[in-house]
Amino acid sequence: MIPAEQIIPESASPMPRTAPCSLFELRASYVSVSTMSRERRPGVGCRAQSKDTGGTTHVSGETGSVTTAEPTKETRSEEDLDVPWQVVVHNDPVNLMSYVTMVFQRVFGYPREKAEKHMLEVHHQGRSILWAGRREPAELYVQQLHGYLLLATLEKVS
Repeated sequence: MIPAEQIIPESASPMPRTAPCSLFELRASYVSVSTMSRERRPGVGCRAQSKDTGGTTHVSGETGSVTTAEPTKETRSEEDLDVPWQVVVHNDPVNLMSYVTMVFQRVFGYPREKAEKHMLEVHHQGRSILWAGRREPAELYVQQLHGYLLLATLEKVS
């Protein structure tokens, strides 16, 4: 659905109108045309656009031909996802040591001794690598640590 403020009124359209709904233009990063109706509904224009994307799709004429030009997107390769990633927690002057230890136990399931070891490493060295592995679980751990108001980052293993 397109919000009402993004629909261009027919009178403001720079495109010539030869027949009602003879040309339909939709700008979106992904367009799926499964069924098209030639019926004109009251209050629905023949032209719509989205401000945040550069892709354009034209649907025209009786034949229902579709021309699509999609914007280029930056995608991650499978190699980037498979490279080991590290979850790093950084020191902050706000949280108590006992609280940080408890968070490490809850998020990672570490025993108290291992959680305290990492907490002391954060306290003395300013950071500690808590976990290393695939990117997706690492992102989840970072998000969980942020939920406990700890400063955590995700770093690629070099």
